Amino acid sequence: MVKVASTFGRSGTHDFILLRASAIIMALYSIFMVSFLVSAETINYAVWTNLFAHLGMKIFTMLALTSVLIHGWIGIWQVLTDYVKNSGLRAFIQFVVSVALIVYWLTGLLVVWPVEGV
Repeated sequence: MVKVASTFGRSGTHDFILLRASAIIMALYSIFMVSFLVSAETINYAVWTNLFAHLGMKIFTMLALTSVLIHGWIGIWQVLTDYVKNSGLRAFIQFVVSVALIVYWLTGLLVVWPVEGV
């Protein structure tokens, strides 16, 4: 049996569910952030820092960034598998995008987690 090591899930069904779940989480995070930005009277450093100082917001942000990582990883694999036939080029592009996604996630972790309220 051949196993595809470049997919995030174990099967097509698993990838499908991960894509849908990550899309829902990203949509909820986007709706929350837009509603916060619209409803806030003023947005300054103190308001922004206090928002991200809450443990729930840190967890929600990291969950959203993890969703971006999963969604991007599976999505780029599917697109490259369909449209890039040269396996060397496909592996290179997938590597570059995967490294970028991991860097985005780590940057989010390092930026959001040490935030304390003002």
